[in-house]
Amino acid sequence: MAELSSEPTPKADNPEQAPQEGEKKLSKNALKKLAKGKGKKKKEKPQWNTGGGGKKDKKKKVAPIYEFVNDTPKGEKKDLSKYPMQDAYHPKAVEAAWQDWWEASGFYTCDPKEAEGKSDDEKFVMIIPPPNVTGSLHLGHALTAAVEDTLTRWHRMQGHATLYVPGTDHAGIATQSVVEKMLMKDHNLSRHDLGREKFVEKVWEWKQEYGDRITNQLRSLGSSVDWSRERFTMDDMCSKSVVEAFNQFHEKGFLYRDLRLGNWSCALKSAISDIEVDYIELDGRTFLPVKTHKGNPNDKDGRYEFGTMTSFAYPIENSDEVLVVATTRLETMLGDTAVAVHPEDPRYKHLHGKMLIHPINGRRIPIIQDSVLVDMNLGTGAVKITPAHDPNDYACGKRHNLEFITMLSPDGSINHNGAPFKGMMRYDARIAVEEALDKKGLLIGKVPNKMRLGKCSRSGDILEPMITPQWYVSCDDMAKRATDVVRNGTLKIVPEEHEKTWFQWLDNIRDWCVSRQLWWGHQIPAWFAIKKGEEDIDKNDMSNNSRWVVARSEEVALENAAKLLGCSKDEVVLERDEDVLDTWFSSGLFPFSVMGWPDKTADLEAFYPTSLLETGSDILFFWVARMVMMGLQLTDKLPFNTVYLHAMVRDKDGRKMSKSLGNVIDPLEVINGCTVESLHKKLESGNLPKKEIEKAKKDQSADFPDGIPECGSDALRFGLLAYTMQGKDVNLDIKRVVGYRNFCNKLWNANRFALQFLADFTPTSAMLEDLTTSGKMSQRDKFIISRLMTACDLVNKNFTDYKFGDAQQASYFFWINDLCEVYLELIKPVVYDLSEANADARWAAQATLWVCLETGLRLVHPMMPFVTEELWQRLPGRGTFGSNERESIMVSTYPKCNDALKNQEAEDSMGVIMKIVKACRSLRSSYNILNKVSTHYYVKSLEAEDIIKTQSADIMTLGRGSVVDVNVDESTIPKSVGIVIIDDQTTVLMDIKGLVNYEAEIKKLEKDMKKTLPALKTLENTMNADGYDQASEKLREQNSDKFSSYTKKVVDIQGAIDNFKNLALMEQN
Repeated sequence: MAELSSEPTPKADNPEQAPQEGEKKLSKNALKKLAKGKGKKKKEKPQWNTGGGGKKDKKKKVAPIYEFVNDTPKGEKKDLSKYPMQDAYHPKAVEAAWQDWWEASGFYTCDPKEAEGKSDDEKFVMIIPPPNVTGSLHLGHALTAAVEDTLTRWHRMQGHATLYVPGTDHAGIATQSVVEKMLMKDHNLSRHDLGREKFVEKVWEWKQEYGDRITNQLRSLGSSVDWSRERFTMDDMCSKSVVEAFNQFHEKGFLYRDLRLGNWSCALKSAISDIEVDYIELDGRTFLPVKTHKGNPNDKDGRYEFGTMTSFAYPIENSDEVLVVATTRLETMLGDTAVAVHPEDPRYKHLHGKMLIHPINGRRIPIIQDSVLVDMNLGTGAVKITPAHDPNDYACGKRHNLEFITMLSPDGSINHNGAPFKGMMRYDARIAVEEALDKKGLLIGKVPNKMRLGKCSRSGDILEPMITPQWYVSCDDMAKRATDVVRNGTLKIVPEEHEKTWFQWLDNIRDWCVSRQLWWGHQIPAWFAIKKGEEDIDKNDMSNNSRWVVARSEEVALENAAKLLGCSKDEVVLERDEDVLDTWFSSGLFPFSVMGWPDKTADLEAFYPTSLLETGSDILFFWVARMVMMGLQLTDKLPFNTVYLHAMVRDKDGRKMSKSLGNVIDPLEVINGCTVESLHKKLESGNLPKKEIEKAKKDQSADFPDGIPECGSDALRFGLLAYTMQGKDVNLDIKRVVGYRNFCNKLWNANRFALQFLADFTPTSAMLEDLTTSGKMSQRDKFIISRLMTACDLVNKNFTDYKFGDAQQASYFFWINDLCEVYLELIKPVVYDLSEANADARWAAQATLWVCLETGLRLVHPMMPFVTEELWQRLPGRGTFGSNERESIMVSTYPKCNDALKNQEAEDSMGVIMKIVKACRSLRSSYNILNKVSTHYYVKSLEAEDIIKTQSADIMTLGRGSVVDVNVDESTIPKSVGIVIIDDQTTVLMDIKGLVNYEAEIKKLEKDMKKTLPALKTLENTMNADGYDQASEKLREQNSDKFSSYTKKVVDIQGAIDNFKNLALMEQN
């Protein structure tokens, strides 16, 4: 007897490969024909042992494209009797109508009375992180939606009082920028041409016209949000909350107005927050375009120079000596008010107390000593100080009580303090100052310098540090409360690794600048009060801060101003602050503003605090921390008890999703599919430079030469959830997401195929109980029910622990590996056998199958809502289970594990059988045995004889065997057999007499040997060549691995040749 040296692992057959796929439900007569072997058979590819049959050129039949027309009236339930189950999965057809019906049926809403009095464990409330109303969702948002809706549907199916609140953010800067660009492009008008009131009207018009794009995307994704509670951060309810919060902060002493240094966008003419700053690293001298400038006349492309360090000299008063300083922003020297040296620097001790003369305007500037700012070993050891335009200089100016001179206007032009360059844009002034210094002989030189440049993420403008009057919120006390709740475990952050970031930011928090110099947003509810005739009082003079009146309305402000000024209301003149609040201010109130706070509404009582905040880790401190601080301060409650932060979504190459890279994908482009041409057109309709458009097109053509195929929402959601298994960042490959459409197809075909087995089956309303107490279950039935319980256990535990990727994998494994590749195949002969003697086994197999399908669909539903609803509704018995039957899968009961139905014995015995089946398949594959040919197996087993004999029918079914003999006498086993030794306990042998053309097999192996030997020889010569030891370690390792692989292959081929020769001799004898 000859033994095989290797054991390939062929994949188990799946429903898509089954001969019966594509057929309609079978009648009893059809089942009888199949049982007798008269049914349709899948055609085998001709092989050498079939008696001939060369290749035939046959044109493949092209299946007609399925055109689906949804004629279900909006909001009504889809009548599946009108739509026969198609041979393949079609996302458009499957997902049609369900979303409208779920919404119209009120499945998404939750009555406050249902939630009142329930414990935290009995309800689930979550707000959507409100996306900016300006644009459309990208795949990062789609991941958020997939995670959040999965949790929402899971909790709803558990019978919890469930509320998922949708909303959008007014996105002050982003929205204003978009509308301003539109006005200029379409009407050649600026916002100033229209005036504030009419401009804001235009923005509202734009919001009404384009604001529904996001809601359409969320509906397409299947998000089960309560649309009746949809909020917009500038609607009346949210606006009332904003005014109340501003007033409460002021009344409690947290809010104040001050003149401070901050980020300033000259393009927007506004202060901006840290989150709206993008940084670019410059390695040295770099030329960049500046949109707010006319262009540099010294550069052919009009670009301006950055990434250089310019040195110039300050003349010392009453001396021929000069003091040399250096700067990357030469124009700011117009606002210099000191030069600092280190107090211990011996080079400059003689200059302590001296004055410098400003070379442009003649202003006297002191030489100061500062050990905090100055490193005497860096550069010349002298540092120019511009307190009004640099954060480090600002601190230095505060320490030394220096003059703060602002030399820029809000638009970035030089103001009167920068004469004689007044009116010049800042980088034009940089060139002019350099020329002026050169003429005076004070320009020392310029060298390349690495630096980081801050740019406004909204306008692309290079930012300036500027001192401006702004409103601030003191955060120290609120930040301490926010860190305390995490430290004491009241607030849980998942994953825990983000706690470090939480503490690092909040323990070092600075006061929050909440005002923005925009027109779109929540106008600050503060009025500057003067008496008639006092018009010359400067509202920006901090000494007049007491005249700012914060109130909930202008009427109240007027009353308070009259009291403040000690006059009648008729004498008061009020001017409302033109600024608006930072967008994060209203977003920070979202968990309770959407519930009606400050009013004591039913929603606020029932649904606040919420249960969970799920969002991206990138806005942990910009949004999440502010919600916690504001919630604790204003409601004295945490807005949620758990924060789950999903990974950042990047493209497959690890790049940030960015319009400028052309790698932003709209979820609808994956759901509905799109051509590569449509992807290109989207690039062309944007604001990218032509060069970047061409590069992005090239990348798109490489990634999607045929466009993106229609995948549907379920495949997108399921694929995105798989990525949550990774670390901090998700490198998202759309092709992998597209691959999950194949899972939907398998799910569809598995159910369509399985429904044939249930054509004559009538389930009961207590099917699982009736089955497990029937006494009719076989070991295979007990096995799959046990696997189903394990899957239920794993998915529930992983949802609880926010391990969505693991939950996805557990459900996938059950459907594909356990149900489709094992159980569905095992029960074919059982269901096809219509004999009376087989009636009980057949009923048990059908009942088990129905339970697995129905429960398995409910198990997957939170992740894949559409296809599971469609298939669940098609199961036999629907509508016959009485008054307690649920109308939709989304309001049915989520499956839980019944430990009593876990059967380790059944799983262990099936494990033994599957090892043997694997060996049988390996043998058949090794000898190229056709599927239609059944083989005779012999199994030797030391310990599992009873199991193998009891389930020998399962081995024959999956291993395509005619007979399985167990532990028979050695003399009865033929000599010409193939062998696989599974382990020291079990060996499988297959009779191959008359099944193998040894001569043909030997020729194929000899041909392979002729290719392998020269490759081995060439590699051997390379490795023995002179100087090979000088090759890189990586290359030598690779060659060593190749050599081992080639050597093993030669040995294996020769062994196989010898094996076939021996078998041929045995068969001849």
